[in-house]
Amino acid sequence: MRKTALDPAAPLVFDTAELRGAGTTMHVALEIPAPEAYGLESVYAVPKGAVLDLDIHLTGVSEGVLASGGVEAVAEGECARCLAPVQDALSVQVQELYAYEGSVTEATTEADEIMRLEGDLLDLEPAVRDALVLAMPVTPLCRPDCPGMCAECGVPWDELPDDHVHETVDPRWAGLEKLRLADNDGESK
Repeated sequence: MRKTALDPAAPLVFDTAELRGAGTTMHVALEIPAPEAYGLESVYAVPKGAVLDLDIHLTGVSEGVLASGGVEAVAEGECARCLAPVQDALSVQVQELYAYEGSVTEATTEADEIMRLEGDLLDLEPAVRDALVLAMPVTPLCRPDCPGMCAECGVPWDELPDDHVHETVDPRWAGLEKLRLADNDGESK
């Protein structure tokens, strides 16, 4: 057996030696900590160490091992409109073929087109990461109708009274405003 760059003790690396025959199956149901943050850590992500709930079937096929099943995790971040904390449960499906070294797929596909086994080791982390990140909203919101924050004072609209306004003067009329103020103070023009 050749040396591999994968760590067999990594939580999302599985030994598939017993799946060499087509149709053989291994069921993986476990909860593990996320080995790294998935997403944009400071904005919205499944944090490093968060629980990943895996329910995956690994099936031996003629060209390699087919991994299919579900992954659940909780993503955390902040609302894109009001910056309130956001927490969402993500549930994604994963389906990925991991080809054997020297299989027909090596000659018929590009290197980055299909996942490859390293020896008998299968690294599920890239497939899990990709599925979770693709399921994340582009603009996370605390709720769909979040009004955001006042552009003038930066306070969330939910915390402001209904009659909250900021008086703005068009800069083209600012000179006239000075005259109005001077007239109100009783000064001469």
